[in-house]
Parts: sequence; structure tokens; C-alpha cells
Amino acid sequence: MALTFDDDLFPTVSKVLTVAELTRTIRGTLETKFGAVWVQGEISNSKLHPSGHQYFTLKDQRAQIACVIFRNTLPPRETPLADGTQVQVYGNVSVFEARGQYQLSVQILQSRGAGLLQAKFDALKRKLEAEGLFASERKRALPKFPARIGIVTSPSGAAIRDMLNVLRRRAPGIAVLINPVRVQGTGAAAEIATAIRELSAPNTDWPPIDILVVTRGGGSIEDLWEFNEEIVARAIFDSPIPVVSAIGHEIDFTIADFVADLRAPTPSAAAELIVRDVADVRRRIEELSVNLSRRLLNFLSHQQTRLRFLSERTLARELFKRMRDAQQQLDLTRETLRRGVMQGLSDMRATLANFANALKSHKPERELVARRASFNDLHRRFVALPSQLFGKTKERFERVEKILRVLGPQATLGRGYSITTDADGNLVRSISAVRPKMKIQTRVSDGKFDSRVL
Repeated sequence: MALTFDDDLFPTVSKVLTVAELTRTIRGTLETKFGAVWVQGEISNSKLHPSGHQYFTLKDQRAQIACVIFRNTLPPRETPLADGTQVQVYGNVSVFEARGQYQLSVQILQSRGAGLLQAKFDALKRKLEAEGLFASERKRALPKFPARIGIVTSPSGAAIRDMLNVLRRRAPGIAVLINPVRVQGTGAAAEIATAIRELSAPNTDWPPIDILVVTRGGGSIEDLWEFNEEIVARAIFDSPIPVVSAIGHEIDFTIADFVADLRAPTPSAAAELIVRDVADVRRRIEELSVNLSRRLLNFLSHQQTRLRFLSERTLARELFKRMRDAQQQLDLTRETLRRGVMQGLSDMRATLANFANALKSHKPERELVARRASFNDLHRRFVALPSQLFGKTKERFERVEKILRVLGPQATLGRGYSITTDADGNLVRSISAVRPKMKIQTRVSDGKFDSRVL
């Protein structure tokens, strides 16, 4: 029960936290504050655990931090990690709650001096590809007759001039809405992502847009880097309308190109790909009117499937995070059991050595028989002790595993609990989060079902 002190020497305590609650709060603060960071230093205490996870300490002359590379996070290395190696790592700052220890979950590891931009590009590409952002089956076909096109680009660049020239020639009646942004420099990625969301979302200020084009002219990897940021990739992925990327020249590739529904080699080529010549449109407009209606229905069905996928992926991400914590807890338990067994054996060897030395120091024959009997008894106990100790440690390990299974999310659902989300996949934790006639989805142990709030 919380206590309240009126004395000015003590603050008013409204709630006393448990150790787990305090540690979880610290973890949330660290993960929100720092997120993913680059750190460089020297490797020490490197250890590959039997589970496949790699543990090591990254240090410099004044400080150190614990690091972990979870199994299958990085491709196999040609040479194992060695103590004393100078490296640069990229990962997420987090807290291992069982020990109350903050650590770095490594996603990139390279020798100091390697190209950071290329390493970041490769790591983000692997991450997003694993999440399905590049999957060909999710690529949407472009509407054959777009009435309105949204363009996210710099208003003063050559890319927008080239696109507008082609669009005026091929489809003079098409509507174009430009959302101007910076396409280079610090903070440009956030502007690009915001502009994509603004154009793709319904808005009372302009009619719905059929195609969204993200474009800029060519340049070096540094010039194009804002289109390699994760915030831009996820904005393209979340867009409810098809997105065409036309970034740089034909040889330039960015993360945005892999996520977009279509990549055009140049801005001019993008304009030619998204609209047809007006003469062809006039000849085929009657034939395509029926096809347009069918495509609209397919488009709506696809969006509903995509929304369900996003809702399920949010829940799966939370379950995966809990599984990682459980894996680290198992590693800690195994290491503790191994040290206990080794310490017990070491103590028994030391005891036997002491008895042997004492026996040597007593020469009289009358004590020899008694000492020999005592030695035989100790030897018998020493032989029997390891098997007993291993049996006890095995029982403790099995109890820990049973507890982990009982505390798992699927077991919680099996006991009669359920998880309810709204139409956007957000967890419903309070009645204040719902309203009458709102559609909700409830997950139980053997499936899920939809319902509406009365």
C-alpha cells in the first residue's frame, strides 16, 4: 500500500513501483529516446551461445556497453568475432529486464572505416524485404486512365519540368497536383513522407488522386539519400493509392524504388508510363469503361485484405518481441545452471585435496585405517554428487520452461482471455476507445471474429 508523507523532507508517493514496472518504464524510455544508433569501439568478452545468439561487450577507454546479435539477424561471418577488434555497429538501444541491464541489439556490424551509407542501405533493404515491403505480390497495377496525378518533388527541379512537358503532350486534360518538398538535405525525408501521406489520404480540398509519383533528378548516393530513409519507404508502403518512383537516372536505385508499385528509370519515363496518348484513349474509351469498374472493385478488395494484413502484423510484432525476451531469459538460466554445477565440482575437488594433504601430515599407522575409510566415504559421495546435482538442475530448468509456456501469449488466450482491436489494428484497452456502431475484431485462442459496438 502506498504511503503519503506530509513532511516537506519527503515527496508525496502516489504509487510504489515493482522492480519489473520500473525496469519496463526505463526500457520504454530508452527505446523511445534513442531508437537505432551507430556506435564504434573495441570488442571484448565475445561469446557465441549454443542458442546461436552472439554476446559481446563494446568498449572504449572510458565506458562499455553490452551487445547482442540475435540468431539470423546478420548473415554468417567468414571469420568469428575476436576480442580487441575495432568495429562500428548499428542497433537499437534496449533493456534486458531480467538483469536490469541496458544493451544494444546489433543489426549491422562492420570494421571501423567501412562506408556507413552503403552499410545502412544494405541493412535497411534486408529488414524491409524480410517484412514483405518489396514483395511482388503486393505490387498494385496502375490505373490505365488516371484523371488526377499527385507529384511529390522539388518545384524548382528539372524533374518536374520534364514530367509536365510529357504530360501536356500526351494527356492535356489530366489534372496534376504538386506537393512541393525539399529532395536533399537534413530533414528532407520527413517532408517527403508527410507529402506522400497528404496526397494519398482523402481530403476535402481536392478530389481523390489516382496515382502518386515521387521524383527527383539524378545525383550521388549522398544526394539521393533522403529516398533511402525508412520513413519514406513506410509512407510509400502505407499509401492507399499506387505509387510510382522516378528517382535519379536509370542506374540509380533507392529503397523507395523497391517499395513503390512501379519504378520508372527517369522522370520523363514515369510520365509516359502512367498516362496514355490522348488519341489512343479516344479510340478505346468505350471498351475500357467496363474494365475500369471491375478494377475499382478489385482495388477496394485489395485494400481490405491489406488492412487485415497490417492489423495481424502489429500483433505478430508484439509476440515476436516477447519471444526474444524469453530467449534471452533461457540463455541466462542455462548459464547460471552451468556455473552452479562447475562450482560444485570445484568445491568437491578442493575438499578432497585438503583431506589428502591432512592425511599426508599424519604419519602414525593407527590413523591410516580411519583416514582411508573416511576417504572412501568421501569418494563415494563425490561420485554420486554430479548426477544428483544435474538431476536437480534439470528439474529447475524444466520448471522454468513450464512457467514460460504458461506465461506466453497463446497460453493467456487459452485461459479465456482475448485481444480486441479496432478497424485500424489498434489495441482496445478501455471503453473510451470505442463508440457506438464501431467495428471491432476480437482474437481468442482458436481464431478471431468481428463485431460492432452497441
